[in-house]
Amino acid sequence: MPKLVIVESPTKAKTIKGFLGKEYVVESSFGHVRDLPKSKLGVDVENNFEPTYTVPLKAKKQVSKLKKLAEDAEMVYFATDEDREGEAISWHLQKLLDVPTSKQKRIAFHEITKKAILEALNNPRKLDINLFHAQQARRILDRLVGYKLSPLLWKKVTRGLSAGRVQSVAVRLIVEREEERRKFKTEEYWTVEGQAFKKDSDKFNIFLYKEKDDILKKFDLDESRAKKALEEIKAHRLVIADVKATENKKSPLPPFTTSTLQQDANRRFGYSAKQTMVLAQQLYEGIKLGTKGSHGLITYMRTDSLNLSDSFKEAANTYVSEKLGTEFIMAGGRNFKKKTKFTQEAHEAIRPTEVYNDPESVKDYLDPKQLKIYTLIWQRAVASQMSDAITETTTALIKSVDTAWELKAVGTVTKFAGWKAIYKNNGDENELPNITTGDTLELASLDALEHFTTPPARYSEAGLVKALEALGIGRPSTYAPTIATIIERQYVTKEEKRLAPTEIAEIVNKLLTEHFPDIVSYDFTAQMENDLDEIAEGKKQWQPIIANFYKPFEKNLMLKEKELDKKELTETATDEKCDKCGSAMVIKLGRFGKFMACSNYPECKNTKPIGEDGKAEEVEKIDELCPSCGKSMIVKTGRFGKFIACSDYPKCKTTKNKSQGTGVKCGLCETGEMVAKRSKKGKIFYGCNNYPKCEHLLWGKPTGNKCPECSKLLYQANKSTIKCEDCEYSEKS
Repeated sequence: MPKLVIVESPTKAKTIKGFLGKEYVVESSFGHVRDLPKSKLGVDVENNFEPTYTVPLKAKKQVSKLKKLAEDAEMVYFATDEDREGEAISWHLQKLLDVPTSKQKRIAFHEITKKAILEALNNPRKLDINLFHAQQARRILDRLVGYKLSPLLWKKVTRGLSAGRVQSVAVRLIVEREEERRKFKTEEYWTVEGQAFKKDSDKFNIFLYKEKDDILKKFDLDESRAKKALEEIKAHRLVIADVKATENKKSPLPPFTTSTLQQDANRRFGYSAKQTMVLAQQLYEGIKLGTKGSHGLITYMRTDSLNLSDSFKEAANTYVSEKLGTEFIMAGGRNFKKKTKFTQEAHEAIRPTEVYNDPESVKDYLDPKQLKIYTLIWQRAVASQMSDAITETTTALIKSVDTAWELKAVGTVTKFAGWKAIYKNNGDENELPNITTGDTLELASLDALEHFTTPPARYSEAGLVKALEALGIGRPSTYAPTIATIIERQYVTKEEKRLAPTEIAEIVNKLLTEHFPDIVSYDFTAQMENDLDEIAEGKKQWQPIIANFYKPFEKNLMLKEKELDKKELTETATDEKCDKCGSAMVIKLGRFGKFMACSNYPECKNTKPIGEDGKAEEVEKIDELCPSCGKSMIVKTGRFGKFIACSDYPKCKTTKNKSQGTGVKCGLCETGEMVAKRSKKGKIFYGCNNYPKCEHLLWGKPTGNKCPECSKLLYQANKSTIKCEDCEYSEKS
């Protein structure tokens, strides 16, 4: 009789199958096999929150197949991921397959390599009921909030809304940052900056630092003082007054956890948290390395631990010694400890499964995005075990002779690369030439520059993950789905790769903050996460945790059902009159934001879009006829902004995108213009307006310039980088 190994992913099954002999059958469950029902609550709140589980339609065929295999198997090994979700999948499989205790074993591993799988098979354990209870408690909590609070939002705000424990807190963070930005008052300040050089030496950067003995603060210079300083400095000699060099040691960063990987991938490559996790999952489950077969290239990627195994540390030291020399290794290895109370220290940080599978040796088997994520993980893990980098910072004070002004120059040079030899640092070094006290300098340039303070930036995905982690909200497996959910449900839009709240988000957040403060409380949500962690550790029972939350929540919910008035929450009176029936117009809230509507609804269904000034916009007609019915086309506002639609709606539902020109000629057909468009998922891209004849598109705004190496279009890849659409050329913006 064969032995059955059940995992949750077909890719994982394929990789493991290659490690085991013919006596093993490796099969996938294709994810969760049981869940709470979609059509009803599925939680008996009167009976100790007992859940009712059902097998989703898409899983029934696979469950039947697994039952048959389990019946014929000598032993069934549940080999799902070693976290709460994985434990829950194994628990549900065990219940569905009705496998006798004597015929079942639970195996777990942090990497999908032959050594790890064989070791797991030799050291099975029992299913961990505490991990399952923690997952079940989270699922029930989220179901209670979603199924009880979402209908209230439908009734009191608008249809199609949803609420969630962690997602509502994430939205609150984004809304509060937007409020900070609105309240921010811009202030002007000035600096004096330029470049100087010593005869026969390179130029270096200088800036105004002191007036007499007073160090200049940010707002000390106004325009007149800055220009006065500029004039006086230009009229007098510059002499080096003092030079100091300081040696600094810098230790490497720890290996990646889930959140730090998501943050770094977002900062460096602009990848969303979801995209990063998809790529990491592929690397974890197995990549075919030519004739070597499939191998998992990284350890499990949902982790908050900074631990590394002793075997990895030893292998990293050997690799670095061979490639760079013994001076680059840290004797005894490095240990990192996270300060978070509930870090799962038994787990490992994200690292390569084999140090010798360096990026260069596996690049031919990975697509470009996989390679970027793998390189990041490999470099960070290996560098974490290396010796300190040694830098020298040189500071030069520069006196403007016979004036009150003193300038400064700072340069940093790497004296010993240490870990930086593997994990490259962003930014160029500013090296100063060989200068000594008393040297005379020449000015290459000097300017008085006007600046304005800027409001706090909106959260990027990386910034939001960092903020949630700092507050103790969410866990490694929840960051990516939380962000994906708030974007998908239109609480948040992405503007220049940053998260901006919609009007709906601001109204829902205001309602929740005022009437359901616990749902969006940072401390309350963080404490709930701690409670779930203690359930996982067997320190708390799950039902009392749910009861303590649900009873006051239900009482408040019933009260707000009666108290809240939809018109008060979503309608605002205006001085406008309906141009169709003469009734007053009111500002209403729909799924896609505010609009103006006749108060005589439903007798009069007149509506108008609202402009940025809060006033009604007249219908914008265009010189184009509907291709379906021949009526005139007009500009309307919807979910993703303005679009073109038939004026005979709803009889005729013809629509098309409203293009926003860039003034840049298409780099492919060279006759069309690159225009801003929006995908079905709401993501902005730039495509040729000759589509479908020309299908040229870019995922960043074209700059209008051409690549100096291949003459193709350059586009804004992210806030600080311009790239070529065709070759590897890039430059700072």
